[in-house]
Amino acid sequence: MKTICLNFQIHQPFRYRKYRFFDIGNDSYYYDDYANETILRKIADNCYLPANNILLKQIKKFKGKFKVSFSISGVALDQFRLYAPEVIDSFKDLADTGSVEFLSGTYANSLVSLADAELFAKQVKMHDDLIETLFNQKPTVFRNTELIYSDELGDLIYRMGFETVITEGAKHILGWKSPNYLYCNALNPRQKVLMRNNRLSDDISFRFSNSSWNEYPLTATKLAGWLVDLPKKEEIVNIFLNYETFGEIHKKHTGIFGFLESLPEMILKSKELSFCTPSEAVKVLQPVSAVHVLHPISWADEERDLSAWLGNELQKDAFKHLYELRERVKNCTDSKIQKDWLYLQSNDHLYYMSTKFFSDGEVLKFFNPYSNPYEAFINYMNVLSDFSLRLNKLVPLDENEAELTRLRLIIDDKSKKLEEAEMELKKLKKILPKSKPKETTKKTTPKQSA
Repeated sequence: MKTICLNFQIHQPFRYRKYRFFDIGNDSYYYDDYANETILRKIADNCYLPANNILLKQIKKFKGKFKVSFSISGVALDQFRLYAPEVIDSFKDLADTGSVEFLSGTYANSLVSLADAELFAKQVKMHDDLIETLFNQKPTVFRNTELIYSDELGDLIYRMGFETVITEGAKHILGWKSPNYLYCNALNPRQKVLMRNNRLSDDISFRFSNSSWNEYPLTATKLAGWLVDLPKKEEIVNIFLNYETFGEIHKKHTGIFGFLESLPEMILKSKELSFCTPSEAVKVLQPVSAVHVLHPISWADEERDLSAWLGNELQKDAFKHLYELRERVKNCTDSKIQKDWLYLQSNDHLYYMSTKFFSDGEVLKFFNPYSNPYEAFINYMNVLSDFSLRLNKLVPLDENEAELTRLRLIIDDKSKKLEEAEMELKKLKKILPKSKPKETTKKTTPKQSA
């Protein structure tokens, strides 16, 4: 019997306002609150709430035989708590069914795994602690940002405590092999590797409402038929897609919700198919072989590499300058610095700088606040410059910088005291009665007689 793993990713970054050069050093609030709330509320109403309602009904209808997993970034959860707390409640209802698994990942959906192992582990722990707090579930299966994976990264993730990782079933990695099996890490065979079936996943994500597609329209019956027709020996099909597929990327009128609602029934009708969560799958399946991934792969574009985020000089420069600050940030205890640092790492900021044209661009165009990559780069670097100035004040770079920082703090302190003294003086002037000026009498000198 083949088992189907339905995995949904949810992430939305905190978008920045138009941050000009002259704001650097003068205004350290970076966020576009209106855009963040408007976009999040729109997606919640169009996707998260109705889709969660459908999943909950289907799980109850099929008494736990229908199962799904979610990968939700900490940044998305932060926005839910700010702008749409009812979305959190709907996920709690799903968690309570026992048929929904929450995957581990990076808090900010960041590329930190490519930059610093210590920060990577810290960010993953932050994410998993939040998942456990909200949904009473400790993640055991790891999904790295954008399914980024390599042999070395997989081994690192195993040493962080995760025996199972999900990544992309990239053709240039698998060759003639099928993604529909369980594999293991080439460096560490104890780590199990689940691989995304990109063809079936993309049929739903990208092609569902494309009337020029030769398989249009895609129905639940048709997809279930394709799954049944797969080679009998294949064991597991991992369908992994953005949750915004339902109701936001493909609008309600396309029939996407009807597809989601009827999919469990169409699949469970067949005695050859069943649903499971990733952690359940690896308990019953055995790896068929090792998968060799010498260089990092991802689920983005045709190349399935890192070029969507690090493919041009703008992106590389921003990435370099961001993580050059990491050692000083580690030594900084300021909560505002730590929060801004976390949100600066969201991979979306680098993606907006991409100059490539590829399929994923059609998805992320929905949420891109910039008109071109160069605008995205300038805005981000302005924010990063102001952040660096704030960090320098708290954790100086060297002895010279430390002395400059000390002098700046003295000047700032004296300026603050001067402002306070001026304010006090103004108050006193208002309180004290105005004294009348004394009349001055002119002394007259007697005229001398001739």
